[in-house]
Amino acid sequence: MDRHAGPSLRASGRDVRDGLIGLVATGSALLVAAWVLDGLSLSPWWTAFVVAAVMAVVDALVRPVLRVLARRAGAVTALLLGVLVQVVVVEVALLAVPSASLDSLGDALATLVIVAVVSVVTRWLLGVTDSSYLVADLVRRGERRRRRTPAPGPDAEGPAVGMVVVQVDGLPFRLLQHGIVSGVLPTLARWVRSGGHDAVRWWARVPSTTPASQAALLHGTNEGIPAFRWYEKDSGRLLVANRPADAADVEKRLSDGRGLLAEGGVSVSNIFSGDAPTAFMTMSRITGRGGLGPGRGYVRFFASPFVFPQALVRTLGEMVKELHQSRRQRLRGIEPRVRRRGAYVALRGLTNVLLRDLNVALVAEHMIAGAPVIFVDLVDYDEIAHHAGVARPESLAALAGVDGVLGTLERVAAAAPREYRFVVLSDHGQSQGPTFRQLTGRGLEAAVRGHTETSSTATLADTGDVEVWGPLNAMLAEVLSAVRPAARRSDGRGTDGTGMVVGPQRDTRAATAGPSGGERPELVVVGSGNVGLIWFPELPGRVPIEELGRRFPALVRGLLSEPGVAFVVVDSARGPLAVGPDGVRVLLEDVVEGRDPLAAFGPRAAADLARVAAMESCPDLYVHSTVDPRTDEVHAFEELVGCHGGLGGWQNDAVLVHPADWPLETGLLDRSVDGEALLYGAEAVHRQLVLWLERCGARSRPVPEATGAACPRDA
Repeated sequence: MDRHAGPSLRASGRDVRDGLIGLVATGSALLVAAWVLDGLSLSPWWTAFVVAAVMAVVDALVRPVLRVLARRAGAVTALLLGVLVQVVVVEVALLAVPSASLDSLGDALATLVIVAVVSVVTRWLLGVTDSSYLVADLVRRGERRRRRTPAPGPDAEGPAVGMVVVQVDGLPFRLLQHGIVSGVLPTLARWVRSGGHDAVRWWARVPSTTPASQAALLHGTNEGIPAFRWYEKDSGRLLVANRPADAADVEKRLSDGRGLLAEGGVSVSNIFSGDAPTAFMTMSRITGRGGLGPGRGYVRFFASPFVFPQALVRTLGEMVKELHQSRRQRLRGIEPRVRRRGAYVALRGLTNVLLRDLNVALVAEHMIAGAPVIFVDLVDYDEIAHHAGVARPESLAALAGVDGVLGTLERVAAAAPREYRFVVLSDHGQSQGPTFRQLTGRGLEAAVRGHTETSSTATLADTGDVEVWGPLNAMLAEVLSAVRPAARRSDGRGTDGTGMVVGPQRDTRAATAGPSGGERPELVVVGSGNVGLIWFPELPGRVPIEELGRRFPALVRGLLSEPGVAFVVVDSARGPLAVGPDGVRVLLEDVVEGRDPLAAFGPRAAADLARVAAMESCPDLYVHSTVDPRTDEVHAFEELVGCHGGLGGWQNDAVLVHPADWPLETGLLDRSVDGEALLYGAEAVHRQLVLWLERCGARSRPVPEATGAACPRDA
């Protein structure tokens, strides 16, 4: 079908149908509110539907004004005015209809909440997707605009094809395959089965973490990122990649101004910006803007009647669901498992509903605006899999929700002013297993102190599950914070320039802001999935194993005797070594003495470890967990069931779902392992994404046609 066909009775009929459905749903919800509230009167009964129509008209008149205000004043204005306007719209509509009456402002607020609850229940009963209601008016607006636009002539060139990149955080390739054949992922299954998309595996190199992979996906390099968090001896700082000030610092080191999103792109909910001129809830950009984002992008979400209240209602529902599911795990005796109480319950609700809905609204808004490339990170699956398990029912349900988002964005694409192609990828996979603490009864920091006889007061330890708090911090800092950047605390935590940090606070005593800022800790221990990192800040440079043997003769031997530890990576006179209980592998020489400690981790392990061991920020000791050959289970040094960061299990098998007529560049494929030809490392995926953008005209300096197929159009 011609996307630029003229006016269509079918499309007009759909507009009328959608409008009537919305009118009936809101009117019915108002009737329920009038039945529940003594202060709300709607008589006769059809008054409710008149009020619903007036509300739609008032909303249409008010929203353009809100956009102007939000553009000038930022995200805080969008939030505060948006919530206020939703109450005012209800009150004005009720006052404008003579047969309706409202006693107080409290009744208006209660009406708003009741209508939101009824709408959520109604959508659930009708089987409507959680996010489709967010973009229904956007789709109608795009379709009307397209119908009014004259069809181009046969020789006319339309706008370049756009690309929407959806990062499904932490999705392993094997689970994608399972989701396609099992029915968990109907949208992706339809794309693959129809031949429209190909699903391939790519190798997420060590460190298989979001900051390392996303830095390379968006900026083409992750040099200097050895883990999710790391200590830098030169500055005396503990950097955590999902804290705004640290993310901004890292991006400044990596960016050359030509990131994936540099030419008109939009970054949504990422750690790094990819040099996008427009960024929402992007860690590296929050600090520079004092916590404020481009507020007009939030107006649709916060100011549309009942959208924000409905999201809050569903957020509470997700929290109740988490309490039930964690209790069910305990009652059934499912192992391995970790504690899923406290703040995590609220965290899951906020990130898996409120943040997801906000992401959908922002992406859809910019698709209708015609942005050439959009990159969004959806953390739903990764977060739940960390706490519940990689393939547990609640994790698969989160994947199903992400698949629903793809279906919603597909509908938006059909109404957008340019043709959009979807690329779905993950930044890494995820593995599972009992934690190191569950195996040994103590954390890694306690084990290292025991083998070095270092006191706790001289140790900077950070092995908490800080990763999952990053997306929520970004949302809160971007949307709720109107405070200018605060000073960074000397312990490396502080407010990171946002005036706001939530989540569990760990012991970070004795860290300093720099070499001249006071005494350094004797020992720094950090967890990053099934990799532990150890530094001795008082010893300059990378400490070789010969020096460690003199100063701490029991350390390496003691760590290798711990349950769940497979090997350590340490420098030596011969370069970096992977040292196991019964053998050593010299990484640069690829020489094995005794039993190969990397044998269980596949043929790419040595190259991965040699690369990261060459980074200046590499720790003095990498401690790596074992992998169980029977179950593929690994052991996190954080209290997480699902983890990633090193090798073993599914964590290195990342996902790339791309249009079938956008073939992979053969020159980018790595064939160093017999029988495999795949993209090796996020840097290779970045180069592939750039090539697709260049060939489609969405990015300048296109490559010659001879080096690859031109960007084809959908039939």
